[in-house]
Amino acid sequence: MAFPENKIYLASRSLRRRELLKQIGVKFKILLMRETLSRPSDIDETPFKDESPNDYVYRITSTKAEASWLRLTQRQLPLLPVLVADTVVSLDGCILGKPKNQAHAEEMLTALSGRSHQVLTAIGIVFKNKTQIKLSTTTVRFRDITPQEIRYCIDYDNVYDKAGAYAIQGLAAVFISEINGSYSGVKGLPLFETSQLLEEVGIEIFK
Repeated sequence: MAFPENKIYLASRSLRRRELLKQIGVKFKILLMRETLSRPSDIDETPFKDESPNDYVYRITSTKAEASWLRLTQRQLPLLPVLVADTVVSLDGCILGKPKNQAHAEEMLTALSGRSHQVLTAIGIVFKNKTQIKLSTTTVRFRDITPQEIRYCIDYDNVYDKAGAYAIQGLAAVFISEINGSYSGVKGLPLFETSQLLEEVGIEIFK
């Protein structure tokens, strides 16, 4: 199905995801679940007991897709595909989400120091209540990080809205000794998988 405006909705507050869509020339409108930042989220992102990182990102992305489409229809907006995404860091099969405070951020970065971890980003496209999801998994290895470097990174970068308490496009880039997978996936929107999903619903990348 082709869309005359070749445009989608992006259901995300992430500036990084907006930048990545602009990078590949995708036109989009922002669809926010809540009208103001002060209001709570529509979606409880608490992991279930013993839930694997893969199952978690699939579930949260699917839930975001359903909630976004409901929001779209409730507001009687033009029906266009909606793009959603969720990113987590996985260490030894454990989910590292966004840090709650400085101590939590320090704990996460200390755990990642000198080790490899996985960054999982699931992306979904929903249109007329039909959702398609793809998953990008990237392995990232950090060199050893000193406590002083960890504290500086937390102070320098705004890590509290980032899975694993770091951003690959921020200061933490100097910690990365090896990456196997998608750079844009670690940043929050894997462009390879995203372009595939967009083309499957009729959004042309090269237009």
